[in-house]
Amino acid sequence: MMKNLPDSAASGGARAAYLGGLAIAIGGAVLFSTKAVVAKLLYRYQIDAVTLIAFRMLFSLPVFAAIALWQMRTAAPLSAGDRWRLLGLGLVGYYLSSFLDFLGLQYISVGLERLILFLTPTFVLLISATWLKQHISRRQWLALLASYAGIVLVFLHDLKDGGSNVALGSTLVLGSATSYAVYLLASGEMVKRLGSLRLVSYAMCVSSAACIAQFFLLRPAALLLQPLPVYGLSLVNGLLCTVMPVFMTMVAVQRIGASAASQAGMIGPVSTLFLGALILGEAVTGWQLAGTALVLAGIYLLSKVKH
Repeated sequence: MMKNLPDSAASGGARAAYLGGLAIAIGGAVLFSTKAVVAKLLYRYQIDAVTLIAFRMLFSLPVFAAIALWQMRTAAPLSAGDRWRLLGLGLVGYYLSSFLDFLGLQYISVGLERLILFLTPTFVLLISATWLKQHISRRQWLALLASYAGIVLVFLHDLKDGGSNVALGSTLVLGSATSYAVYLLASGEMVKRLGSLRLVSYAMCVSSAACIAQFFLLRPAALLLQPLPVYGLSLVNGLLCTVMPVFMTMVAVQRIGASAASQAGMIGPVSTLFLGALILGEAVTGWQLAGTALVLAGIYLLSKVKH
């Protein structure tokens, strides 16, 4: 019996580490999904997606740059290949994904945007199974099915809304979901070599530079002068909805893998449902509550995956 104690302790430690990583992924998803609500509040001040994302990155860049400088002084130099890969991650991930998302939010509702964005786990799982030859367990598929059933219930009423540009907005957000799935998988491979802090800080510096450069290329500098609430909301968008969830997601990917982290992120739109009701005045119906229960059931199933 004594011989089994080390194995039992190791198994318990691995289980605790997995659940801890899952909790970090859920927390990051909640914060990250809140950006849709913040964006809708910012759009009330007649700013566009280019300006919105530039302000977001202006407030988050100092944090990422400080961490990047610290990593440059303490870590070994990057190889030429890793430099190019980080450049690609920064452009495809948080630049392209965020820009397409905020652009699409100008044309569709928050609910429809959330529904489309959470096709991301499907893309991650399919890419993992097809290109990376990773096994996807039956329980993971069941968790995915339960969560998607819940998301359909939660956001079905939003599909009835939308103006003439709903097709354009949906296509833009679909592109965002696809690019973010690619980012999650590519970062999952690199984070093992570089570490989450180093990878995120470098990639986000690239993304920030691209977003800010885009603003100065496409918009007059006079648009930097905005009403005070725009700066306050942008600070929330940059720090609470960008800096914190970015690092939390990377830590979660490092601990539990890209597929599990992306599936856990399904809790994000559920939290945004209640934030939307509280802040934007959106109604919460019985169908939405039933959908919430299904999403939580999917997260529970995911927590029971053996590792």
